Amino acid sequence: MKYNKLFLLLIIAVLLFTACSNSNGHDDQEEVDSAEKPVIYLYPTEKTDVTVKLDYKGELDYTYPTYKDGWQVTAYPDGTLINKEDGDEYSYLFWEGKSKADYDMTKGFVVKGSETEEFLKEKLSYMGLKPKEYNEFIVYWLPRMKNNDYNLITFQGERYTDNAKLTVLPKPDSMLRVFMAYKALDKQIDIEEQELQRFNRYGFTVIEWGGAEIE
Repeated sequence: MKYNKLFLLLIIAVLLFTACSNSNGHDDQEEVDSAEKPVIYLYPTEKTDVTVKLDYKGELDYTYPTYKDGWQVTAYPDGTLINKEDGDEYSYLFWEGKSKADYDMTKGFVVKGSETEEFLKEKLSYMGLKPKEYNEFIVYWLPRMKNNDYNLITFQGERYTDNAKLTVLPKPDSMLRVFMAYKALDKQIDIEEQELQRFNRYGFTVIEWGGAEIE
């Protein structure tokens, strides 16, 4: 009888351990493992030596040019960058990484895959990207989105900027950071439309765009 009780207690302990393990695994799956792919444009009013540092709450997978405790570049008014590390010319600074990010998907836009190109062109232009910038955004992201039945598209604010803090020296006069988080849908859903803000460029301007697909 004594051994039967011990065996029963052992079974209960195993079941409780298994339940706790499954619960913890489920919680981990609720976190979003997102890949960010921003590019950063610098537009000073005159030739300027600029330092750009990224404080990212995640792991950087790739940077171009190579990020070494920041980027050190000479920037020109047309956006041309000369990287001090290798002396080469670049159009922008690029990075991608992975982090456990908690994006706000409660407000946004549900867009047919076939209508995503026009939607992005309209909204990105409204928010302040110039044709060169929003065209590069669209060329990068549209191939992933256009064949979906629908896309739930949101533009993140502090949820993104707090996760990837950007320091630019000298301090820019104006800075726009556009970050899209989207999710593929197989049917239309109802969602509160997001209110977007216009951006006013002036003086030394920094523009960034990027995005993440939410699984």
